[in-house]
Amino acid sequence: MQIELKIAMNQHLFIKDPEGSELGRKILFHAVEMIQLNGFEDFTFKKLAKNIGTTEAGIYRYFENKHRLLTYLTAWYWSWLEYQIHIQTKNIKDPKSKLKIVIMILMMKSTSEAQSLHINEQKLHQIIITEGAKAYLTHHVSEDNKIKLFKPYKDLCASISNIILENNKNYTYPKSLASTIIENSHLQVFFNQNLPSLTDYSSKKNDKEIISFLEHLVFSCLKIS
Repeated sequence: MQIELKIAMNQHLFIKDPEGSELGRKILFHAVEMIQLNGFEDFTFKKLAKNIGTTEAGIYRYFENKHRLLTYLTAWYWSWLEYQIHIQTKNIKDPKSKLKIVIMILMMKSTSEAQSLHINEQKLHQIIITEGAKAYLTHHVSEDNKIKLFKPYKDLCASISNIILENNKNYTYPKSLASTIIENSHLQVFFNQNLPSLTDYSSKKNDKEIISFLEHLVFSCLKIS
């Protein structure tokens, strides 16, 4: 049984809430499809409008520009991940098991039945791997931060850092380790698929080795065997 998930989004991310209309939901769905297929650089509102049978002006009524749309999608993804972690670890008592579940979720190997009907989470995950950092690696990152566009990412990091402290309450760098494993869960996949000489994995499709590396990284830092 599929459970539809509704995530509350920061109102600064959009001009008109895309979740509130059929056109808005089409914009989200097809934007994910197009960016995942051809990349963010190739993506334009003109192409998106043609794809869904609307006008370019109609899309601008929802989003200020394509970067804001990308930021919306990344923020949605971080909120979705935090929800997955909350749901799947809330009844787990063993802290080490919780961290292993977190890593599996970051690698998209364990998700609950709660899904969105208009956003393909698997394809959005691929976008986050290749394009996600572009949401905040900008000259206006401080201004975006002031209006809390990155709060979902911070909330995700805080949730993971709390689980890290459950494993070792004296660990000095829980937030740094949390953000490191989040970013590495994407970078290692990207390197493995595109720049394999930067990794030690035997196969471009062997996520198990990346999961093993992330577990080794985390538990070595926490001094947990």
